[in-house]
Amino acid sequence: MARAKKMFRVVSTRHRSGTTSAITAELDVLIHAHAYTLECGASWQHETGNKKINQQPKSISSLITNLNNAVNNTAANGYASISYHWKEAEA
Repeated sequence: MARAKKMFRVVSTRHRSGTTSAITAELDVLIHAHAYTLECGASWQHETGNKKINQQPKSISSLITNLNNAVNNTAANGYASISYHWKEAEA
């Protein structure tokens, strides 16, 4: 019997406007949904002070860390007013 994949809920918060949005899916779907954010962050990782971005993270906590680093890499002043966090979704 195949093991059911875990569902996760990734919540993004825009601090200036106070809006939130969420996506609930399996890890591989979440990585695909945020691929553009990860790609943009990776394109700026060569700049001084920016972090390296793993575009294919293996865990949900690694995905969240890389998303937060990616939006900060692409921000003009080094700090984006967007943050990500996750919760385990109910089945």
